[in-house]
Amino acid sequence: MRENHPAGFDRHMLEALICPVTHSTLHYDAERQELVSKAANLAFPIRDGIPVMLVDEARALE
Repeated sequence: MRENHPAGFDRHMLEALICPVTHSTLHYDAERQELVSKAANLAFPIRDGIPVMLVDEARALE
């Protein structure tokens, strides 16, 4: 059974990614297509299956 990841998104890559600000783990939000850093209160977008790990592109969490 295939997990709910965007096309071309490798689950192992997700596990290897860390927050560029805090170096903590990220959580995948399938609904918003984002990688969430709870430690930094930021959500990094996934565009066309590619995580955009730039702080300037991240959305601040409320």
